[in-house]
Amino acid sequence: MTLTPDTDPAPSPSSGLVIRPSTEADVEAMLEIYAHHINRGIGDYEPAAPDENDMKHRRKNMLSKRLPHVAAELDGVVVGYAYAVPFRKRPAYRYAVKHSIYVHHQHLSAGIGRRLMQFLIDACAAAGYRQMIGYIDAANERSLRLHESFGFTRAGYLPAVGYKFGKWTDSVLVIRPLGEGSSTPPAPMPKKTKEKPVAPAGDAVLNEGAPDGTTTS
Repeated sequence: MTLTPDTDPAPSPSSGLVIRPSTEADVEAMLEIYAHHINRGIGDYEPAAPDENDMKHRRKNMLSKRLPHVAAELDGVVVGYAYAVPFRKRPAYRYAVKHSIYVHHQHLSAGIGRRLMQFLIDACAAAGYRQMIGYIDAANERSLRLHESFGFTRAGYLPAVGYKFGKWTDSVLVIRPLGEGSSTPPAPMPKKTKEKPVAPAGDAVLNEGAPDGTTTS
């Protein structure tokens, strides 16, 4: 999973920024954002950008699992997107998610990623998840500091786990509790549905920006 949030830990507000559930019409813009980070960055290890149909399928699959998939829209243009996926497939891991945030490279450090991050945290907590996990390029100190500002802690260091652009890369595992975390037993998770999840109250429209093109895998 890749996270490309705004690197500024306290970005200035971006008037006109809206965080909302994504739609299929957003896929083309999301694919353009994703392709840039795959082709230029080392935070995501997918070898090449998927095609549009594949991106649409991935989005629908996440929504069917009641996982958030959201877009950041600025003045009518999609400038970022974010989502959460199951941490692992086995049932015992069903209360943990991984997150990814992607911001358009021309809109980094504008606070967009920060707002997307807050939306994901709120949405996943409201859905009953208890832990949020990310894998971050160890050289991306700005992203690590951003995560720490949201309550993530560094839970592990993975040396030389990736190889891209002719060099080995290290990753840092970060994690933060959601809701009551591990302090209480979890409630049964709701059954899967094909309906799009409802955005958490107060998060449908946000008038500020967040993290730079940060990616967590």
